[in-house]
Amino acid sequence: MSKLEEMSCVYKNPNAPIEDRIKNLVSGMTLQEKIGQMTQIELCVATPSDVRDLSIGSMISGGGKPPLEKATPSDWADTLDRFQQAALDSRLGIPLIYGIDAVHGNNRFYGATIFPHNIGLGATRDADLAQRIGAAVALEVRASGIHFNFAPCVAVCRDPRWGRCYESFSEDTNIVRKMTSIITGLQGQPPSGHPKGYPFVAGRDNVIACAKHFVGDGGTDKGINEGNTVSSYDDLERIHMAPYLDCLNQGVSTVMASYSSWNGCKLHAHHFLLTDILKDKLGFKGFVISDWKALDRLSEPRGSNYRHCVSTAINAGIDMVMVPHRYKQFIEDLTSLVESGEIQMSRIDDAVERILRVKFVAGLFEYPFSDRSLLDMVGCKLHRELAREAVRKSLVLLKNGKNPGKPFLPLDKNARRILVAGTHADDLGYQCGGWTRYWQGSSGRITIGTTILDAFREVVGEKTEVIYDKYPSPDSFARQNFSFAIVAVGEEPYAESVGDNSELIIPFNGSELISSVAERIPTLVILISGRPLVIEPWLLEKVDALIAAWLPGTEGRGITDVVYGDYEFEGRLPMTWFRAIKQLPINSEDNSCDPLFPLGFGLTCC
Repeated sequence: MSKLEEMSCVYKNPNAPIEDRIKNLVSGMTLQEKIGQMTQIELCVATPSDVRDLSIGSMISGGGKPPLEKATPSDWADTLDRFQQAALDSRLGIPLIYGIDAVHGNNRFYGATIFPHNIGLGATRDADLAQRIGAAVALEVRASGIHFNFAPCVAVCRDPRWGRCYESFSEDTNIVRKMTSIITGLQGQPPSGHPKGYPFVAGRDNVIACAKHFVGDGGTDKGINEGNTVSSYDDLERIHMAPYLDCLNQGVSTVMASYSSWNGCKLHAHHFLLTDILKDKLGFKGFVISDWKALDRLSEPRGSNYRHCVSTAINAGIDMVMVPHRYKQFIEDLTSLVESGEIQMSRIDDAVERILRVKFVAGLFEYPFSDRSLLDMVGCKLHRELAREAVRKSLVLLKNGKNPGKPFLPLDKNARRILVAGTHADDLGYQCGGWTRYWQGSSGRITIGTTILDAFREVVGEKTEVIYDKYPSPDSFARQNFSFAIVAVGEEPYAESVGDNSELIIPFNGSELISSVAERIPTLVILISGRPLVIEPWLLEKVDALIAAWLPGTEGRGITDVVYGDYEFEGRLPMTWFRAIKQLPINSEDNSCDPLFPLGFGLTCC
């Protein structure tokens, strides 16, 4: 029996203990094969031959790249299986992990169910709902052959000026901790006694989850994305690190480091936080992955002195590097660093063991290819009903009627004529927000779903006339005799630094549009946004009802379910709603806090 055959008797044996399989496989790997496992590359530059010959450990479809236009999940599965076969054709046959940012559904895929972004889920406070959403997302991701989801974001957003505010469940650490139940949905429920910090994936219907971005990304000065969080260690631990304890307790398999810095030191270079705290103190046994091109950000200008960047990040505790394009240079530099002794072989072995542990736990050696039996789950009725439930539970009613004791909602389904207006009334892309089909999102019918206008047209009585006018003029109101108006306005889609915003006014002259309608007709305003926005007192006084709908996703019927009284409003503010920009940052525990609406505020119709 050859050495390779002798090895494969152990690491390819599904009945052998995982730690024995890891030890056996690592013992027979060359340096090139180990470094290949630490490398994650982008689909658009990958070739099957490189995956095979370099023993590449992981691939990614980056958020910034256009998706395959209206490609079906089976098209994706075909592509991914081809690369997986190349990995299996390598000397040791180590399978790939393929990753994607399915942060509110399998959002890169046309026709997938798009759930409310995390800020909306935080408004529900419903841990069971989050878990069920995680399970649904896992199925829609696995249907396309993908094993690894870069979610959830467990940042605690302390400033709505941050461009990733909507990726946070709340400004309140306890709410974020509660909503980490989504990990159990994604990965499955660990059995009783499962060791804390050890990765867990239940089976082929589940995905490898990723808690991100470690740590403090929601607390940067002025909410600047990739900025600097200035705090004591005690505050960092109490506010920002606490949700990771819950993630580790649920067996989260991977943790992504943050682009941001803590007290001036970038997290990708932070040995104390990545190794001393996360791995040693907290006992995390999965792998730490870098963010997209994060190593380039460890030098100025970006990408310069790359060898030093690689040395700094790997020695700090990064295990897998999302290169994603210059992977050949990364492999060359890391090889040289190990051969020169600047990075110890023990550090490489530790990283590779962690990566292999997740692959073995996830069952990739036994089931490396896509499961075509799941294809019908993408965008299925059951998942859309779940998303609709999430929408209605996430809506926060901020105002209901101009006079006490005379509520404006619920609306009358049999009203004779209603006006639906605003930039966001019939725009599915705006309704879904960033990270939908494209990194920055887009406008229009970018996927399959129900807009707010669609929903109202579907639900009103047979004798009700629905008039849609995106930008109604004074002439629009002449002799129309509207019973009431629904005005949907809000933010255009954005992601990450593009979303950083120091003004937070309602875009597209939203306040003026609301005012022009509300001074003529009783008006319900539906605000579509990833965060609290400026609402001037005069404007709030003019409207009859106001709903914070966040970024609800594809299922607009969840809105009409509530405004017509079929269900009660349940949502509560996950963030303090400021009165003026000058108050920011403002959080519920601030002694001088004087918000427009406090954390936890939310009315009911009854």
